[in-house]
Amino acid sequence: MAYRLIGKDFLPPDVVAKVTGRAKYAEDFRVDGMLHAKLLTSPLPHARVTSIDASRALRIPGVVAILTADEVPQEPAGNPILTNEPTFVGAPVLAVAAIDELTAAEAVDAITVVWEPLPFSFDPLASLSPSGVTARSDGNVGGVGVEVKTVTWEAGDFAGGDARLPSGKMGESWQFGDLDGGFANAKLVLEESFVTASMPHHTMETRSALAYWRNGKCFVHGSSQSHTFIIPRLARYIGVEPENLVFIGEFCGGGFGSKGGAYPLMALPAHLAKKTGRPVMMRISRAEEYFLGSGRHGFQGKLKIGFAADGRITALDVRLIQDQGGVIGATDYRSAGEGLAVVYQPLAMRWSGLPVFTNTPPCGPMRGPGQNQMAAAIEPLIDKAARQLGIDRVAIRAVNAPAVQSTFGPKSEPMSSCYLKEALDKGAKAFGWEARALRSGQRRGSKVIGIGVGQAFHSAGFNGFDGLLRITPDGKLHVHSGVGNLGTYSYAGTSRVAAELLNYAWDRVVIEHGDSRRALPWNSVQAGSNTTFTEARTNYVAAMDIRRKLLAIAAKDLGGAPDDYDLGAEQVVAKADPAKVLTFAQAARRAVQLGGAFSGQDLPSDIHAITRQAATAIAGTGLIGVAKDNLPKNGLVPGFCAAFVEIELDVETGQVTILDHLASCDVGIVVHPQSIDTQIKGGSLMGIGMARFERRVYDPRIGLPANVGLTQAKPPSWLDGAASSVAATVDAPEMQNPMGVKGVGEPPTGATAAAVLCAISDAMGGHLFNRVPVAIDMIINALAHQAPPHRPLQVHTV
Repeated sequence: MAYRLIGKDFLPPDVVAKVTGRAKYAEDFRVDGMLHAKLLTSPLPHARVTSIDASRALRIPGVVAILTADEVPQEPAGNPILTNEPTFVGAPVLAVAAIDELTAAEAVDAITVVWEPLPFSFDPLASLSPSGVTARSDGNVGGVGVEVKTVTWEAGDFAGGDARLPSGKMGESWQFGDLDGGFANAKLVLEESFVTASMPHHTMETRSALAYWRNGKCFVHGSSQSHTFIIPRLARYIGVEPENLVFIGEFCGGGFGSKGGAYPLMALPAHLAKKTGRPVMMRISRAEEYFLGSGRHGFQGKLKIGFAADGRITALDVRLIQDQGGVIGATDYRSAGEGLAVVYQPLAMRWSGLPVFTNTPPCGPMRGPGQNQMAAAIEPLIDKAARQLGIDRVAIRAVNAPAVQSTFGPKSEPMSSCYLKEALDKGAKAFGWEARALRSGQRRGSKVIGIGVGQAFHSAGFNGFDGLLRITPDGKLHVHSGVGNLGTYSYAGTSRVAAELLNYAWDRVVIEHGDSRRALPWNSVQAGSNTTFTEARTNYVAAMDIRRKLLAIAAKDLGGAPDDYDLGAEQVVAKADPAKVLTFAQAARRAVQLGGAFSGQDLPSDIHAITRQAATAIAGTGLIGVAKDNLPKNGLVPGFCAAFVEIELDVETGQVTILDHLASCDVGIVVHPQSIDTQIKGGSLMGIGMARFERRVYDPRIGLPANVGLTQAKPPSWLDGAASSVAATVDAPEMQNPMGVKGVGEPPTGATAAAVLCAISDAMGGHLFNRVPVAIDMIINALAHQAPPHRPLQVHTV
């Protein structure tokens, strides 16, 4: 596909503001009369508030109000705005509004809370045991679509010992194929239990927010990956109708899934503002962000895999316990099962899972939720099988990889473009896999070479959302985008679809985004690698609507039929007579005169209420194109990545140095080369942190965290990455998108994490830790043949 704009580098409109410091994030705004909020959070992992004495605080000059859990909406077992039963250290119990932050902080210190300590649990398996403790007073199990209840396994379920996942009954399961036959006929069967650690998101911008009320509407400046998608739920948290909420979020300093949807904390300033009648700013500290910022779900699991002689997976059985944290989280454990079915195409498979509460901070989606944890867990086992079967490690992955139009799962659901085999092949050639594999295990002094390959998947697109475009009387194209600015520039990249289809020069395009007063349509969540595919389609259908109207106006004014005309550079041109033209500016002015559907007075019946409100707001201001994405979509749109690394492992210090890294990704047609390069490399760097050191650590005796903050719970920096990192793409079009595009934000993280883990194993002669992350002390202990300081399935460990 040859495009003028798609696939070309460009300067997104917000870049200059970011690099010059003019970009305004939520905490940069100021409003006259603004108060400042500070939180009182729980010092205990599980407790009940029995009384609150705020009399001393309220006597402090400058203290205006105190907000408690009894004054805000509550969602059963959800992530509360404020709570009287905190289920993790750092849970918000009340908030103080004062004239400045220091006064608010002084007031928080002056409040006396009487706590009733309650039993706490940090280990899902311990909670399920006959003597286990429930992390919540209403139960130890619960999740999305899962009733909160108490589940207790029998003592016999734990008879397999500490190294094996207990055999208790799971809450959910599905199966396809002949599982028993697949294992019976396998040449090799591997069975291993494993742990993948929970870890904090560590977004650079904390969850600060500003709110105020004006003429019955609530205005919120917040930090969010998404924009219009969060409005209905945020409105519910605040207690207003969506049309009475104005959300402003032009910039987001990182989210990685944790800010994809509305989160309760963003509503807190709105409730304080309503109570005080004044604007309220709430700035969240870095330490508070550790507790309130969500994290990746941890897994305790077991994999049993049967392989044929050629490496084909004949049977796969996976059992997963998901660490929920203290509140209902996401569905990573379900996505993990889906990911296995997609990537490895087993002939038979059974998945079962159970979400269990612990008294740790909330968890939720984090870059490849579920799929990436499973990539880190299973990929070293794929290497182990390759070694035992005498098969090349890339070849065993290719023999199991899906192809175009493959199906997956118990319902044999279809997939569209699947180019994982091509990503493996292109990556292996570019990396020089065959030559590097010969260096595997070579030693230079105390340093050993390890070579690794890993792969990962994430779904890459939705449908059913709306597009909204406008050509104003000056001839400019306004792309109204409800896409959040999460840092990938997808809001701008997908806007170029409309410019491409309507033959606009990019400097004649205005992107309306970041403020719901700019008439923004109902667009998807900016998470799950979906924006590129999804919003390319919405801008496509809106552009087709404008195109149809442009041709119709030309036919009305110049004569003939719409089919007699085509689009030129900002003008409609008669096919038979190129001198017969109608400029887009003239067409926009004519649309205002014609009214009806041309200028947005008559709207399609199937668009979302938020789009209807937006289109109504701009009706009569130009030529309006608005449509719902009703284009065909059959099945899953997958994104894939294959990563390759070469490491150097120092057997004396346990230090791992990543020498070279290459990620080869199936991304569809590239929209913005610079952006895809940074997405792949940035995602890969997060995978290095996931594989090597990121985790939550808790003292199981006293219930306190041991690694709060950026220094103790260190995220990776570029210094932790490879000396050389290369991003490659397959560049094969996605067939269910009219522009051939799709997303790939998540798979590089899981693929690179897996490749690093496999390279460490390779350098250690095939040793498996069955644990993520693999820290330096673990390597030293293994090399010294010393037992690790933790039990095999213990979680939240140093």
